[in-house]
Amino acid sequence: MNPNKLTLALAQIAPVWLDRQATLEKVKTSIQEAAQKGCELIVFGEGLLPGYPWWLSITHASAWDDRIQKEIHAHYARNAVQIERGDLLEVQKLARQEKIAVYLGIIERPIDRGGHSLYCSLVYIDQEGEIRSVHRKLQPTYDERLTWSPGDGNGLQVHNLKDFRVGGLNCWENWMPLARTALYGQGENLHIAVWPGAVRNTEMITRMIAQESRSFVVSVSSLMRKADFPTNTPHLDLILENCPEVLGNGGSCIAGPDGKWILEPVADEEGLLIQTLDFNRVLEERQNFDPVGHYSRPDVLNLQVNRSRQSSVDFGGE
Repeated sequence: MNPNKLTLALAQIAPVWLDRQATLEKVKTSIQEAAQKGCELIVFGEGLLPGYPWWLSITHASAWDDRIQKEIHAHYARNAVQIERGDLLEVQKLARQEKIAVYLGIIERPIDRGGHSLYCSLVYIDQEGEIRSVHRKLQPTYDERLTWSPGDGNGLQVHNLKDFRVGGLNCWENWMPLARTALYGQGENLHIAVWPGAVRNTEMITRMIAQESRSFVVSVSSLMRKADFPTNTPHLDLILENCPEVLGNGGSCIAGPDGKWILEPVADEEGLLIQTLDFNRVLEERQNFDPVGHYSRPDVLNLQVNRSRQSSVDFGGE
């Protein structure tokens, strides 16, 4: 085993939309397939389990106190992931059996925030099947704020995987310079960027982050087509009325530490995209630029990060 080399799979798949258990089966199938092909890490798109809130932009979701929006939201919440309940235990067990690490985008309904609000979270499960971080998206984007809550800094963590240090952000968080810097400062050299699914989101920023950080950058997007909405979706007729044929066309890709493409954005293809990365490329590119090392000035510019898990209630000595 060469610690310099890491083989990873980009799982560009569609969810069984808002069906947690059925989507979980697709996730497990992808993990098994990746492991059989020698992968040591597999990455899934933003909020894949159980799906991105596509209805918001096509059903007038901002209507105040609207019964239809409440019913769709309740369906979303019922299918969200509660880690404390054990909803990810099957994925953890599979990661341990197959010795493969997993980055999985979920819609989380956490007990530590009361168990009712939803968060767009990125979960890292290591090769021993242990959940090492749950990063709740710091700032939902545009209409996402109608259904997702803002997260905190607790999940701004990086993890050792062979010679690599891997960290990740959700969608437009990747445009937040200070969020990126919080990961760079912990030694990140393999950056995971997860997206709901669009080439327009990944084709520019993936290379930009790679050039800025002199790291590998892996962007993973989901797919979503009009035909992917299950027939039992609440108010499906309203959702389909103004729904385009393709909502998410993928765009998964990889850029190297020099900012050049290793894998150009792939559109409209469902399945696993597999590549092997060489850690030495990071060391080569850090020779002339390191944003938190020899090309930084901490005496002038310094970032403070609060990684406390936020809660509305503090029970003191318990």
